Amino acid sequence: MVQVFIQPSYGTPEARRYGAATLDRPVPFRDAPAQARTRLEELHPDGRARFWGATEKHDKRMATVRTGDVVLLTGGKHVRAAAEVGHSFRDPAFARRLWRPDPGKCVWSNVYSLRRYRVVDVPNEAIWALPGFTTGDNFMGLRFLDAEKSAAVLALLG
Repeated sequence: MVQVFIQPSYGTPEARRYGAATLDRPVPFRDAPAQARTRLEELHPDGRARFWGATEKHDKRMATVRTGDVVLLTGGKHVRAAAEVGHSFRDPAFARRLWRPDPGKCVWSNVYSLRRYRVVDVPNEAIWALPGFTTGDNFMGLRFLDAEKSAAVLALLG
């Protein structure tokens, strides 16, 4: 079954800056590590992809992410975009090159490419109305959904 996860990505100025760099448009990945680049080229033959990531505290959970899983990118009490995961891998140096964080800032170690990225504008209230969700939950932090919630969200998004 497809795994669905929610990840904040538009809520803070820093996240919006990172999003402008790698969500708003596909970026070249020629400097990705060789093993990752091979898989990225299979999934994104034009040599460009959108990317997002997660910090090292999520390493264990991110290790379960596979091609075809779905991520909901949130911010401002809305789901702002939805995408299918292309390739997920761990490489903090590549993440630093992608997002160029300010010195001393935490940077992601987990990186994943996105396919079938689409901008949506789904208010959190629409998600809260689905079975198993809690009204007022603003989805702070990376969250993996169980099978029931995943199916409900996928049905809502069509």
